[in-house]
Amino acid sequence: MQPLTDQVAVITGAARGIGRGIATVLAAEGARVVIADLDAEAAERTASELGERALAVATDVTDRGSVEALTAATLAAFGRIDILAANAGIYPSTELAAIDDALWDRVMDINVKGALHAVQACTPAMLERGYGRVVLTSSITGPITGQVGFAHYGASKAAMLGLMRSAAVELARSGVTVNAVMPGNIETPGLAETSEEHQRLMFSSIPMGRFGTAEEVGWVVRFLASREAAYVTGQTVIVDGGQVLPEA
Repeated sequence: MQPLTDQVAVITGAARGIGRGIATVLAAEGARVVIADLDAEAAERTASELGERALAVATDVTDRGSVEALTAATLAAFGRIDILAANAGIYPSTELAAIDDALWDRVMDINVKGALHAVQACTPAMLERGYGRVVLTSSITGPITGQVGFAHYGASKAAMLGLMRSAAVELARSGVTVNAVMPGNIETPGLAETSEEHQRLMFSSIPMGRFGTAEEVGWVVRFLASREAAYVTGQTVIVDGGQVLPEA
């Protein structure tokens, strides 16, 4: 694939976890990366570790104005936006009966509305140049599988794919593609915060016999963000070590 030299990638939720893995891969491939995250200090640390081609911008994806400020800061620093990895998300484990309206709205606001805000804010700069790559981070949970304690999260990740498909159709003739990755269980701080029982059950369900890494998700994003993926839009790629394959 052609290098990403001089391309500019905005990654939301990039201070840690999968977002950090995406940013690390894209930076290694030559892109200038914008580390957008609610945790400003963590974003600065990640950007510092990635070097002078990285910029940290404190961003609340639930706040339209904050995301528009992210776009403005990116354009002021680099003059263009080629890639958006809309990755920011949360997954608090809460059993069905305990999900109240506030929690439901918080998960939907960050995972779905946050992706919408990022797409709306970043695509105008892409449309001006007739080129862009948008990649959403969905999940196998919701679109394909279900899990106790994750009804709200699963609903949000399924909703992201509805957003992705319609946006892909709307932008199909513009030079901007819209796709999604669907990770399974990836070694991140978030996974480490789940219970040992949860981790044991998830580990036992993966045919490859290991959790994935954030960088392995990043490499799939790197393909979808490439010039070579110009004829791929409205599609999903599962990154789960085969977890969804067994019949029993």
